[in-house]
Amino acid sequence: MSEVTASRTLDCSGMNCPLPILKTKKEIDQMQSGEVLKMISTDPGSANDMTSWSNRTGNKIVGSSTEGGAYTFYIQKS
Repeated sequence: MSEVTASRTLDCSGMNCPLPILKTKKEIDQMQSGEVLKMISTDPGSANDMTSWSNRTGNKIVGSSTEGGAYTFYIQKS
């Protein structure tokens, strides 16, 4: 994956569904269109949750990775 530059970082480690999605929505709502949020989660359900949320809201996942039990998503605000 090529490096994505994030405008903000949101660490949701240790939180379970639905908190990572709720906190991501709150953070994205404060951002300008085109900015990228880096969201880190340790909830295994995050991959499906983030994909579903992205499809529903139109905010695009421009990158993601999984390493050592941490799921990282780069979400670009629509």
